[in-house]
Amino acid sequence: MTEPHRAAPAPSDAAPTHGEAEPFSVLMPLWGKDRPDRVEQAIHSATEAQELRPDLLVLTVDGTLPEPLDALVARVAAGEFGPATVLRHDDHRGVASALQDGLEASPHELIARADADDLCRPERFALQIPRMHRDRLDLLGAAMQEFSDRVPPGSGPLRTRPLTHDEIVRYLPRHSPFHHPTMVLRRSTVLAVGGYRDLPLLEDYWLWERMMLGGARMANLPDVLVDYRVDEQLFARRGGRRLLASDLRLQRRFVLDRVTSPTGFLRNLGERGVYRIAPGWARRLVYRRFVEHDGRPA
Repeated sequence: MTEPHRAAPAPSDAAPTHGEAEPFSVLMPLWGKDRPDRVEQAIHSATEAQELRPDLLVLTVDGTLPEPLDALVARVAAGEFGPATVLRHDDHRGVASALQDGLEASPHELIARADADDLCRPERFALQIPRMHRDRLDLLGAAMQEFSDRVPPGSGPLRTRPLTHDEIVRYLPRHSPFHHPTMVLRRSTVLAVGGYRDLPLLEDYWLWERMMLGGARMANLPDVLVDYRVDEQLFARRGGRRLLASDLRLQRRFVLDRVTSPTGFLRNLGERGVYRIAPGWARRLVYRRFVEHDGRPA
């Protein structure tokens, strides 16, 4: 890994006013297939557009980039969007490794996740960071709302999850209880349970399980704080043998950790097997009907 480039601090008139909130970093992974225009929008939404601006943007670059993305990363490193650390790897190693590097490089205890094609709403950190500080939480998520090139932000389907710690504990054995792009994490707790580990498309779910077992204090806000980009290929990417193998690994882990029973293992794997082999259009319907329905607060 190359040495990170640290941008100069932002001018004092652009510095965030935290009050009682803790300082925090935004952690965003990036790779060569991300679109520069979407990445710039995502970065702006997570920095300059925030009512409570982050103290640092940690941009972790996974592999080589085409010239337009490289130019954007250079602007980030120069401090155009505020204080920033850019981490680079020549090889594409996967999102878990990229996130783990950023986690270890952050100087702050609170880390907000953001993706390179989603949009953070302006009030996101003003709501999440003080709540993390006040309740000494280790994990805090929120609701998301889908959008696309055809569906404007604020008008697509909602994605919700259980709100309280106890509800999250009950929900976790069957579905991931958090939306990863909405999360704020407590760095020391994440590192204490081993951080991000490679498990295609389920690295976050595995982390939530280990954090729960490690005694993490968890919650979700009911507010929609992230506009989540859904393209035509999203549900197509959620299928196939590779992801079914990830499901099998994780469900085995849940049994060994006594998060679920052998009966629960068979039920979960059966449901996931059907979901993974279904065509993309059917997978979209199953997700809408069963996963999101189960996740909505009563």
